[in-house]
Amino acid sequence: MLQYFDGKKDPMRKVDTAWLRMETPHNLMMITGMMFLDQLPDIDVFKTVLVKKFLTFRRFRQCANQSKTGCFWQEDKYFDMAAHVRRVALPGAADYRELQDYVSNLASSPLDKNKPLWSYHIVENYVKGPVVVIRIHHSYADGIALVQVLLSMTSISREKSLQLDAEESQQEQHEKLDLLHQVINPAKKQFNQSLKLLNEIAGLGKDVLSNPALLEKGVGESINLMEELISALALSNDPESVFKSELCTRKRVAWSQSLPLDEVKAVAKATGTTVNDVLIANLAGALRSYMLDKGDNPDEKVIRATVPVNLRPLKHAKELGNHFGLVFLNLPVFEANPLARLAYVHNEMNELKKSKQALVTLSLLSLVGLAPTAIQNLLLHQFSKKATAVLTNVPGPQVPLYIAGCKINKMMFWVPQNGTVGMGISILSYNGSVEFGLIADKNLVPQPHEVIANFPRQFAQFSELMMLHPWDGEIHAELFGFI
Repeated sequence: MLQYFDGKKDPMRKVDTAWLRMETPHNLMMITGMMFLDQLPDIDVFKTVLVKKFLTFRRFRQCANQSKTGCFWQEDKYFDMAAHVRRVALPGAADYRELQDYVSNLASSPLDKNKPLWSYHIVENYVKGPVVVIRIHHSYADGIALVQVLLSMTSISREKSLQLDAEESQQEQHEKLDLLHQVINPAKKQFNQSLKLLNEIAGLGKDVLSNPALLEKGVGESINLMEELISALALSNDPESVFKSELCTRKRVAWSQSLPLDEVKAVAKATGTTVNDVLIANLAGALRSYMLDKGDNPDEKVIRATVPVNLRPLKHAKELGNHFGLVFLNLPVFEANPLARLAYVHNEMNELKKSKQALVTLSLLSLVGLAPTAIQNLLLHQFSKKATAVLTNVPGPQVPLYIAGCKINKMMFWVPQNGTVGMGISILSYNGSVEFGLIADKNLVPQPHEVIANFPRQFAQFSELMMLHPWDGEIHAELFGFI
């Protein structure tokens, strides 16, 4: 047993409090991930990696506690690594279906609130090699912070990953710093502005709780944020579809074949768009295809996804917690033609870059962390009705990583949903490949692999169209009769 307890209580940030409090039986607030390894790790070595690399983040030794006076972090007096690391053998053929069922069950099961909210499950007998399934509560960290955690636990060579007491070389430190710059890439002006406005709106939020009429007035510069908030609340609710209906308490997960990142970049370059634009357009096509297969006509529907926007400055890169806002993105499932979908997404993303939606939602989460439960539930319910999915795209390392002497061949994760949202779509690039993960409420999508299988098929259409597309950096959908 590891002894760390000092009895100290650390106050929880309001944004992290919001993520802790918004968990419901329908939507658990866990980030679930998988690492596919080239060989089975020695369990004692793996635990040592966690002790020396993972637990150096003090937060992971702490429980997330709630009381009448607020939420706080406190170290687990009885911390036991055995309660967080488990060895697992799959039944039957131990193939995709058995692993899918196992991860789906984990994604549907809450973490033990009497212990720090994380766990590692080492699956020993998957037919394609060992797999590590990771669960971490969203109140502990966002996706960008967890990339930093991953980097701290891994090395760029098999030998280095076993030298747990050795200092990193300058080359490895440089490569990891480069990666952090790529992942975080903070908009400094936007972040500095957000700090000022967050302080202002936090004070305004306290007043609003006792005097809602202030929403119509605003205070100082925060009036712009309040106008954006009112505008967001005025958005129409997303229509009912195969992806949005009544939720149960069971989740199903799926993952697709990898896409070559170089091919995605080639499509983006050819069309004058971005890798993100191409991947989201590809996603919209996959969702459309599934809707048609299930008899749900997408031609007159626009569905939205909430998309996290990183607001973490580089100097806070090694901190845990949540430093992001959310924007509403229209997904063109109504559009039958791939290039027209890409043009639509490209224009949507350009408009969102000009908005303050991310600052609004970060401020809203701070307000939720202060508000009574009834007001919190009302705000979250109103926002969640306006979206069908949560969509996140995290740029991961583009070099192979090693952990506990094992090479990470592939990795992916699934993002939690909140309120009435029942589907999460995750995109992760790693070592030259793009991975797609989907998690959905079982009542909505009983077999999510039927959706995810469309991802590589949709991208194949892009590749075929590029054979005919002029390579001048602009989308020429009209040449194909698409617009």
